[in-house]
Amino acid sequence: MARQSKRIKHIVSVLEATPSADLPTAVEILQKIEGGLPAKIRKCRFDQTVAISVRLGVDPKQADQIVRGSIVLPHGIGKSQRVLVFTQGDNAGIATAAGADFVGGKELADKIRAGFMDFDVAIASPDMMGVVGPLGKILGPRGLMPSPRAGTVTQDVASAVREYKAGKVEFRVDSGGNVHCVVGRLSFEHQKLVENTEALLKYIRSLKPSTSKGQYIRNVCIGATMTPSITVAV
Repeated sequence: MARQSKRIKHIVSVLEATPSADLPTAVEILQKIEGGLPAKIRKCRFDQTVAISVRLGVDPKQADQIVRGSIVLPHGIGKSQRVLVFTQGDNAGIATAAGADFVGGKELADKIRAGFMDFDVAIASPDMMGVVGPLGKILGPRGLMPSPRAGTVTQDVASAVREYKAGKVEFRVDSGGNVHCVVGRLSFEHQKLVENTEALLKYIRSLKPSTSKGQYIRNVCIGATMTPSITVAV
């Protein structure tokens, strides 16, 4: 059997000691995993992204059981998101003033077709959907396609830009009934990570489809980029 590194041994020992925990404890353990390592054996030299995975009791094959949404987390996500806006006329100047990184119309669509993907969020005003619609095959699989339900197709482009710059996140249940979403950074204060996660879980609970039967939230895990997940008792 291959010898485990000191880092892996440390992580395994921590996880074996507490296979599951309430949310505040799970966050505390997650933050201590890397912090508890001697500097010389820390593998990760960057501020890791923290995300949760939630397994839901829904059937994503049923249109009325697709769980999706967007929320501005109380403490943001610790990252300045690059926002692209498809719009024209007066809205172009409004979007730029609100902080959008890229603003335009057909020329932006052509740029994306040519391979440009250096943005995290795409927003569109309703009058631009004729330009944006054909980009579905490119933006859809990457989770970047503007959508009225997610609030990324809107006439109020200024508010949408400011929300995403402030840390708004989107999620959509996958084919296995799971939701994955960023809740912050490992360097966040403990309470801020807890509050971000609680806000997201509360919102997901509020989206329970009326046709979903039995237990809705079946499993919750929280983990970081280079750290295994911890099961959260729900």
